[in-house]
Amino acid sequence: MRASPVRRAIRGGLKRRWVPTLVIALVLLASTGASVLALGLIVDSSAPFDHAFAAQNGAHAEVIVNSALATPAELAATRKLLEVTATAGPFAEVAISPNQGGYPLGPMTIVGRASPGGPVDDLTLQSGHWATKPGQIVMASDPAPGESIMLPLGSRISVTGGPGSPQLTIVGFANSVTSTAAGWVVPSEIASLTAAGAPTSSQLLYRFASASTAAEVRADVAAVSAALPPGTVAGVQSYLTVKTQETGNVAPFVPFLVAFGLIGLVMSVLIVANVVSGAVVAGYRRIGILKSIGFTPGQVVAAYTGQVLVPAVAGCLGGVVLGNLLAIPLLIKTAQVLGSGRLIVPVSVDVAVPAAMLALVGIAAMAPAARAGRMGAVQAIAAGRAPNQGRGYAAHRFLAKLRLPRPVTVGLAAPFARPARTAGTLVAILLGATAVTFAVGLSTSLRLVVAGLSHDQTLPVQVSLANGNNIGPAGQRAIVAALRAQPGTQHLVAEADDQATMPGLSRQINVTAFGGNATWTGYDIVSGHWYTGPGQADVATGFLTATGTAVGDTVMIGLDGRQIPVRIVGEVFDSANRGIDMITSTQTVAAAGPSQTEPYQYDVGLRPGTSAATYAQALSSRLGASYSAQVNNRQSTVVNLMVAIIGMLTLMLAVVAGLGVLNTIVMHTRERVHDLGVFKAIGMTPPQMITMVICWVAATGLVAGLLAVPIGIGVHRYVLPVMASAADLALPASFLNVYGGLEMAGLALAGVVIAVVGALLPAGWAARIRTATALHAE
Repeated sequence: MRASPVRRAIRGGLKRRWVPTLVIALVLLASTGASVLALGLIVDSSAPFDHAFAAQNGAHAEVIVNSALATPAELAATRKLLEVTATAGPFAEVAISPNQGGYPLGPMTIVGRASPGGPVDDLTLQSGHWATKPGQIVMASDPAPGESIMLPLGSRISVTGGPGSPQLTIVGFANSVTSTAAGWVVPSEIASLTAAGAPTSSQLLYRFASASTAAEVRADVAAVSAALPPGTVAGVQSYLTVKTQETGNVAPFVPFLVAFGLIGLVMSVLIVANVVSGAVVAGYRRIGILKSIGFTPGQVVAAYTGQVLVPAVAGCLGGVVLGNLLAIPLLIKTAQVLGSGRLIVPVSVDVAVPAAMLALVGIAAMAPAARAGRMGAVQAIAAGRAPNQGRGYAAHRFLAKLRLPRPVTVGLAAPFARPARTAGTLVAILLGATAVTFAVGLSTSLRLVVAGLSHDQTLPVQVSLANGNNIGPAGQRAIVAALRAQPGTQHLVAEADDQATMPGLSRQINVTAFGGNATWTGYDIVSGHWYTGPGQADVATGFLTATGTAVGDTVMIGLDGRQIPVRIVGEVFDSANRGIDMITSTQTVAAAGPSQTEPYQYDVGLRPGTSAATYAQALSSRLGASYSAQVNNRQSTVVNLMVAIIGMLTLMLAVVAGLGVLNTIVMHTRERVHDLGVFKAIGMTPPQMITMVICWVAATGLVAGLLAVPIGIGVHRYVLPVMASAADLALPASFLNVYGGLEMAGLALAGVVIAVVGALLPAGWAARIRTATALHAE
């Protein structure tokens, strides 16, 4: 069966103009891949929590009440409130500090619960069985950081502080989608775990009719509080806080992926429109021939639109595959964070993204194709391939007056002959150079983030007791003396770490207490100042978010059964314990007993030029096997993955911009092939020809590069704080001010580099063309 005339025209156009065909395919490949990656991650980073929350009837709010201030009847009456759709509890709870074999496991919130099921917070038993008698405990399978460690089934833990120091055997592991507890026991066990004279508290779990926003949850909880005696509600945890914490590791990827995806999308539409427009201009004679042999305007439109859609379909399909491959490591990380099993890019994303891209490409191609369809046969054949009379001549005359080589002036004036095409090329280069500027700043900022979180530059060596036992005052003095005597030591401070509780907060607070001057340790200050005395502390952004506090507030923290007032004097950049972190002095925590000031490790700052590895090795030899001296080389897998993806996407977009330049130069050389023959006939050498062709786009690239620097910086200053906010972090100003003068000057040349690299291949072709062939082409 013979192909239709339109199909033959499409096939012939694809064969004759393979460079534009390749450009369209690669442009759509990169932009579709970036869009699939971004949208797939956006969907998968939130959907697992939402699905698990619905399946387990998760609690919209966990309300902690003082059991002594409200009767059971008063608590039960809250179930009848209009805002409440379901309740569970009250479940008695207690904060314990267990240990295994004398090794402390950190504080835990334990709840008395007869069964895992219920109308709210329907727990999922992962392994083992539910606690059915005293002495048994079911641990959270995904505990909050600092609340517990994963021990095997059958392990026994001891609880100090309770009557008779009871022991508990781990009989199962269960999951609560909103982390309502670190462990569960039978209700009668709570009394044996509660220290004499300690206040009693209970946990009430609520689902509300309207709880999609933080404001709605606050209003619902306010209604519950109003229905109870004053002071009954001691703390509240919203499911939205837990959701934010659960998705925090993945959410920072989304803003920069969306930014790159939008850049690629705009670039795709622009380059495709430029390619089709150029194909129409370069194919005036062919359009006239098609018209003369009977093609209707609709057939001409279909032929030129088809020449775009065929490579666009191939590029979109390849982009779907590329986007799915790029998403694999990110989705593996997402699944690990959310405990949701294997994740893949949703089929809806794989369908919607290429469909949207093809629709945009079709719209971009229709306008120039329609223009081709409206042209008459005689008009199209007469127009030929030359620029309109008079375009660019004024620029030629002006540049000819400059003391520049003639090939340079001819090249610099060429863009004025096709101002619309030049504008499209300029915007394509501008977007590519913007991506480069944005990527350089983002990568630099992320490396500062890693350094700010790991402190590997400020305290490169950390020394701890190998077996974790208490070394006593004499041992502390000995190790301090050894560290001070070690060559290369510049700074030294003891660090005590513990976990504290706070009313209304199910997760434990990570408390880092320094036993001396620690201003050099490298904690970047976001607001406020570093603590200056006992009773003061700096906290991370996650702490302020989770507790609803601000710098200047005073909070009560529980350490070893004692309540300690602490005034927040500063906000620091830190993500330890998911940002629920407090940094203070050992004088602050000393009120809880001498065990709270026992050093966990010693942080060491080195003199400039001292090798951390050599220092740690020499120190280990000096201290012996009882101590562990380690180089602080902690790296962030997430950030490293971000930097790698940023580099990859930037390279893809720069290549796409370069392909747009290549296509422009190819179209330009084909239009001016007769002029090239004339230049060669009058003595222009191949190097001069290459110079002229490169100058066709060099000035355009320079203008684009100069414009891209402030735009890229603006994108960086907008996207980076959005990424930090997604991770519940606030950034110090120094993390945003990463562009120096020399760096900006270098980035301004990115447009020139993209333009020159894209022009090299067609410039070489123009230099090699034979004079007779070029003159005959007219």
